[in-house]
Amino acid sequence: MLNKTPVTDQEHRILRRAEVEAKTGFKRAHIYNMMKEGKFPKALRLGIRAVGWDSAEIDQWIMDRLNERI
Repeated sequence: MLNKTPVTDQEHRILRRAEVEAKTGFKRAHIYNMMKEGKFPKALRLGIRAVGWDSAEIDQWIMDRLNERI
């Protein structure tokens, strides 16, 4: 019998804004407005002018939105 890894074991990688926009369908201004309201995962500071998001947090946020429909 095979031992299956739980679905919660996700790969963590840093997503840049373009990838987050593509995954969510939201543009920059809307993403930042939702972050300010506490309704979207916060960006991680990568450098002076660079930010990114944890891929697992974005995936979980998307799953939570999909589960709200049920």
